Amino acid sequence: MYEERASRLPGAVVWTHTPSGSGTGRVLPDGCMDLLWNEGRLLIAGPDTRAYLTGGTPTAWAGVRFFPGTAPALLGVPAHELRDQRVELADLRPRADVRRLTSRVNSAATPQAGLEDIALRWAAETAPPDPLLTRIVTALNAGHSVATTADELGLHPRQLHRRSLTAFGYGPKTLARILRLHRALTLARTGTPHAETATRTGYADQAHLTREVRDLTGLPLGKLLSGPG
Repeated sequence: MYEERASRLPGAVVWTHTPSGSGTGRVLPDGCMDLLWNEGRLLIAGPDTRAYLTGGTPTAWAGVRFFPGTAPALLGVPAHELRDQRVELADLRPRADVRRLTSRVNSAATPQAGLEDIALRWAAETAPPDPLLTRIVTALNAGHSVATTADELGLHPRQLHRRSLTAFGYGPKTLARILRLHRALTLARTGTPHAETATRTGYADQAHLTREVRDLTGLPLGKLLSGPG
């Protein structure tokens, strides 16, 4: 079972996931990074370019999902260095600090509450996020092209690409594809026909939507929509 709620940290989401049985899980790319707890360990989920597959013995997870572009400043690590990875927090921060944080989370009322407290503390100790990052996400999520987005923000396309790699883990074109995927899935889950979904979310046609969904998630659109969650 998966549950989430808005975090006290603006733009972030606090979530828990307890698998109901064995089998492969599928985490879709979303432009975000997460602080994770699993069986007493703290990890960081880097930005995914494709669906991340989970498996093995079912265990409970908890996490804080940061708004796109905000986690690298909190961690002091460029997002592209963690792309498509799950890494131990101790690989990124001093081990003594991570041991204290782990103990704090494990002794909290719930792991998710402990994770949220860490995220809030990191944010309090870090400069506020660059407003430009939110403007990049907003423009691309509105369906603007990379060239138009760069022009609107007063950036050279190469500058936009460099900023995107650091903040999101990949270039603006990939981020735009991922954001468009989620717009399409949100619309399709309301029962909107796939052809109409494609048109309304900026795909050339239904075939284009079908190819993109399979490429980014590894599943056909119909099977993806009929699965859990």
